[in-house]
Amino acid sequence: MPNLIVRPDKGASGELPLLSVTPESAGWSYVGFDVYRLKPGEKIERSTEDREYCLVILEGKAHVSTAETRWEAVGERMSVFERIPPYAVYVPGGNRYEIEAVTELELAVCHAPDRNGGHPARLIGPEDMDSEVRGEGVTQRYIHHILPEQKPADSLLVVEVFTPPGHWSSYPPHKHDQDALPDEAFLEETYYYRVNPPQGFAVQRVYTDDGSLDSTLAIKDGETVLVPKGYHPVSAPPGYDVYYLNVMAGPVRTWKIRNDPDHAWTLEPAGMRKTQPD
Repeated sequence: MPNLIVRPDKGASGELPLLSVTPESAGWSYVGFDVYRLKPGEKIERSTEDREYCLVILEGKAHVSTAETRWEAVGERMSVFERIPPYAVYVPGGNRYEIEAVTELELAVCHAPDRNGGHPARLIGPEDMDSEVRGEGVTQRYIHHILPEQKPADSLLVVEVFTPPGHWSSYPPHKHDQDALPDEAFLEETYYYRVNPPQGFAVQRVYTDDGSLDSTLAIKDGETVLVPKGYHPVSAPPGYDVYYLNVMAGPVRTWKIRNDPDHAWTLEPAGMRKTQPD
């Protein structure tokens, strides 16, 4: 199994990705993920071939073109920590895209197999995304559903999460590593992290029921964690806001999870919780 942390190439710029995950490098079958940081006027252009893409404007503004359409100055937030929804563009397989930075730009390129096709390229704006506050107390976090299963795509699921200082997210620990529908779906997943202030870190544990995988990771700003299987809770240390972008894909495009039975009791209303589960 590869190292679960993918670190950025700080010397990369322009057409070279700052960070890249391919199915080959991750040792899996579906999810691909790249991050670019472009200066104004710099461009990247790619063919989508047999994969679909979700281009997420993390920070800055860009002109975005596909084979059919061009959108001018896409983007609004200059920092992910403004906590407003991003803009994104969906591009199907058998197409192409070009990104030209208007400002300093941080771009996430999420991709997975386009097996059936037929979904047109489209701009995804904040008005197209559902926002959610999930959890309570120190498990409260803030979510933007960029490309959920209710919106057209073939494989990709894309979501971003803001975890306040001292809070937990992806909690209680859950997994989606079994093709056991309708109860659980098999989904590979990446977590792309930003931390504010940037000298901080996040903590993520990735573990399985049988203990064949049990890693506790300290993740720095700009790093990505691979989740090939297992439960994967996240913690933000006091003093540090933690952002992550999740990309998921598998044989069936649905988010069905199984909570760790040792910790699922924490979902009970506070007044009904027991200090120990049965």
